[in-house]
Amino acid sequence: MAAIRDTDKTDTVAVELRLDRIPRLYNSLDPAPFHEKELEAAADAYIVGSAEDAGGPIRLVIMLPDEELARPEARQVPVSIRHHFDLRRDSERRLLRGTWRRGRMALLIGVAFLAACLFARSLLLASSSTAAHIVAEGLLIVGWVAMWGPLDIFLYGWWPIYGRAKLFDRLARLEVELRPLK
Repeated sequence: MAAIRDTDKTDTVAVELRLDRIPRLYNSLDPAPFHEKELEAAADAYIVGSAEDAGGPIRLVIMLPDEELARPEARQVPVSIRHHFDLRRDSERRLLRGTWRRGRMALLIGVAFLAACLFARSLLLASSSTAAHIVAEGLLIVGWVAMWGPLDIFLYGWWPIYGRAKLFDRLARLEVELRPLK
């Protein structure tokens, strides 16, 4: 598999993928019908990496020998590639929903733990013991540290997943062109 990047007149980056056979594009262990097959990991990584590097619209140009272009499977290649990225987008969306669900649960647990720490702290502060005051301050710190998990999810954790889902959504609408190998 070799590739060359080129830009056409419409600011769409043309990502070229040179293959000697159509099956090299797909995971050989995937038992699904041809049009639903998963892309080979290297092809997937190359297309995704090219889309990330381009930052804008891309089109995929797959270059194949003439005898491969004449095969009936060749007409299904564009649909199968888009289907692959549809599945990846759906997977990222499920992961995002799971992340939000985990964040909500972590927030409930964190708030309950913080409340328990603050309650225990108030009881300890009523004491005149220095050790009780030290433990009370430790409870305050531990209670707020417990809130880091939910805050991490809600402030930072979901952005990369959302970004990948958007990228795969773009790739699910990818223009795919088949050309003879030069």
